Amino acid sequence: MPIVAIDARDAFAGQLRGWGRYTRELLGGLPVRPDLTYRVLARGGPGPELLFEQLGLPIRLQRLRADLVHAPNCFLPLLRGCPGVVTIHDLAFEQFPADFSARTGWKYRTFAPRAARSAQRVICVSGYTATDVVRRYGIDEARVRVIPNAPSLPIGEGPVADCGPYLLAVGDLRPKKNLLRLVQAFALLRAEGLEHRLVLAGVDGGEGARVSAAAGGEPVALTGYLDDARLDALMRGADALVHPSLYEGFGLVLVEAMARGVPVVAARATALPETGGAAAEYFDPLDVSDMAAAIRRVVADRGRRDELVRLGRERAAVLSWEQSGALTAAVYEELL
Repeated sequence: MPIVAIDARDAFAGQLRGWGRYTRELLGGLPVRPDLTYRVLARGGPGPELLFEQLGLPIRLQRLRADLVHAPNCFLPLLRGCPGVVTIHDLAFEQFPADFSARTGWKYRTFAPRAARSAQRVICVSGYTATDVVRRYGIDEARVRVIPNAPSLPIGEGPVADCGPYLLAVGDLRPKKNLLRLVQAFALLRAEGLEHRLVLAGVDGGEGARVSAAAGGEPVALTGYLDDARLDALMRGADALVHPSLYEGFGLVLVEAMARGVPVVAARATALPETGGAAAEYFDPLDVSDMAAAIRRVVADRGRRDELVRLGRERAAVLSWEQSGALTAAVYEELL
């Protein structure tokens, strides 16, 4: 029986974000197959991660007699005794190198292109990312498969955040998330009489002080990291989710909000229009006035809000991890 080894270390991290959530949900969505064995690798080895990924993991694969390995986080071992599948979520480390520490950025820019070129199949979470990978790394598009993400944050039934009307943005506070311009747009709206607060939910990635300074005396709250239950409650209580990011490989937060009936206002950039489709109000992320106008349309126009809620629920409903898991298993089958 063929053995598929999955490097699932990120799914067992203490604070799930990004890749970890993707890996956890993918493991749950993979179909049970009587003719296939999945081996979930939950832990690495001693020493640096890079040492495990490029030396320890191939040794473990050999001991498992794996027929295939899937690296869901860019870092596929370059020397291995079996075919490899790598998932590439985005190439933000190429477009926004300042968002990453020198060591982390070096690792991504050194090993991600080599992993993509050596992989028998490359999974991308959007057509935008697939095009980016093919263009930047010269990958044969015949080896690339597009498999979208799906909502993964559990939807609770408890009370929502009770702090008056508010707009919500979710994401680490770093330059590519474009939160400084969002704060500026919010200030314009407040000057016009908007009564809402602005809540920014995410870890400070270096922009926290600048964002706070830009807020001035406006009611802008920075929450830091939130666990699933608190983030869910905060999202369900928002009048709108605003996602001004300059670069996203998918934009999972859009469909999380849509699944909860929260209208979405998003940047007309990278993969976001592909993810949101007709179910979001879009703006130019470099134009503060355009951003403010888009938020104003959603907040002030009840009919538009209701339309976005309906379209958003429909959009989120067509995405599932069962479907993504089945499509991923089909990629495995191609190589087995």
